[in-house]
Amino acid sequence: MLNTPKKNNFWFLPLGGSGEIGMNLNLFGHNKEWIIVDCGISFGDRLGIDIIMPDPSAILDHADDIKAIVLTHAHEDHIGAVPYLWPYLRCPVYATPFTAQILRQKLEEKSWGKEVEIIEVPLSGNVKIGSFDIEYITLTHSIPEPNALAIRTEHGCVLHTGDWKIDPQPLLGNTTNENRLKEIGKEGILALICDSTNVFDQGFTGSEGNVRNELEKLITQTPNGRIVACCFSSNVARVESVAYAAHRNGRKVALIGRSLEKMIRAATLSGYLKGLPGFISAEQAMDMPRDKVLFISTGSQGEYRSALARVSQREHHEVALDQGDTVIFSSRVIPGNERAIASMQNRLVQQGIRIITAHEEDVHVSGHPAQEDLKAMYEWTQPKSLIPVHGEARHMQAQAELGIANGIEHALVPYNGTLIELAAGKPHIIERVESGRWGIDGKCLVSMNSQILKERQKISIQGIIFLSVPVDDIYQLQGTPLVTCIGIVEPGEESENLIEDLQNIIRRTMRQDLGKEKSYHEALQRAVKQECNQRFGKKPITEVHFVKN
Repeated sequence: MLNTPKKNNFWFLPLGGSGEIGMNLNLFGHNKEWIIVDCGISFGDRLGIDIIMPDPSAILDHADDIKAIVLTHAHEDHIGAVPYLWPYLRCPVYATPFTAQILRQKLEEKSWGKEVEIIEVPLSGNVKIGSFDIEYITLTHSIPEPNALAIRTEHGCVLHTGDWKIDPQPLLGNTTNENRLKEIGKEGILALICDSTNVFDQGFTGSEGNVRNELEKLITQTPNGRIVACCFSSNVARVESVAYAAHRNGRKVALIGRSLEKMIRAATLSGYLKGLPGFISAEQAMDMPRDKVLFISTGSQGEYRSALARVSQREHHEVALDQGDTVIFSSRVIPGNERAIASMQNRLVQQGIRIITAHEEDVHVSGHPAQEDLKAMYEWTQPKSLIPVHGEARHMQAQAELGIANGIEHALVPYNGTLIELAAGKPHIIERVESGRWGIDGKCLVSMNSQILKERQKISIQGIIFLSVPVDDIYQLQGTPLVTCIGIVEPGEESENLIEDLQNIIRRTMRQDLGKEKSYHEALQRAVKQECNQRFGKKPITEVHFVKN
């Protein structure tokens, strides 16, 4: 059980995002109070689970002590769990205007959405939340309004970077507030809690401005056919770049993908995209000459039923591509999505559609810090200690080594559930607390370690057999047993033979004098599994139902 932080404590506890990329959820504790920094999701593709998030059980016993959720920016892996976990946490949410707008859109779909108190913080703003003083510091990333948080207690200041990179030409929003980071560094930083995603990349990450130039060049060099530019919906600057390039080449722009439409609406309401040429509908675009339109689409990761996936399968209700059209993947491959992306791209190529990716042209740049970005952050902030987060184990360990090599005295690599004391001396681990994952299963939240998913996994591998056995009061067979096999063999003669053989096994088993229902039940399960294992190398789940006449 998680203890309560005292006045002499300043605690850091990641429950998501340390040892993995995505699902960020971080806790800071001091003086019997907690704040949550970010509350994000990841995406699943197995066992009917589409959305995965951190398990907040460790903090739920202290829910009354949670003073706020503080959001660094609007990416799904930082805010996507709020619509699912807020009913358990029930505290105010702090965010800058664009992030607040995105969150409001998400909460519109919830019956309790209006109960959430969203407190907008101006860019570079300061807020006092209980015993915590929090300052927002402008950074650059791949979405509007990314912020580092300077979190202060009486013990000192911790700088939590969120997601960031150094972009001298971010196109939307301000450049990184280098001067303020240096000032805070001179004041003294107990620990820098820092993004590790791109630690293996040398040099600086690169600028969104360079991508804009490359996209305009490619669109100019593609005078024929329709063009689809596929990107992350949250990269509003990229959408703006594509739209301007299309306009300068005499092409009208249509958006395909609901999340893209929502993101553009939120950006517009927040004061971005001023002067951008208007969009037309996909239906209007399909009625225009092919060389006069450009579509901006979601679905760069090959997600099932995403806009581009449906286009590639010729199943989109509005948009269709033809031989000679072009799709530009202005995005990176997120690890784990390689197969889905390759399948989608192969479908497009087989239809005679030209594809362009970041492997061939400079059509994407990451939003995370490479080695030189990290070194600059260390130099500006001069932290006493480094705590790498937002990465797999290898990323975080590599950043710890990079920090030590560049003059930081201490580095501590955390994992989800690692409770760390920041207050005195170098950070150190106090204990490890419960951590895990929840998933959205239809309309329900379930533990990813639940018996439900374990059974579903076994069924997906081994199949399942149902036996309905008619018996009398002393468990003598009273008719023909019914056998249903799912996921074992193909329907037809082989299935019919299996069912007949299993019926005979049931008859033989029921002739035994086993005395009670449990014994017959276990004997039937064992006999059926043995038969299927010998024939198919499978041990299906076997459900037995006795039907008394």
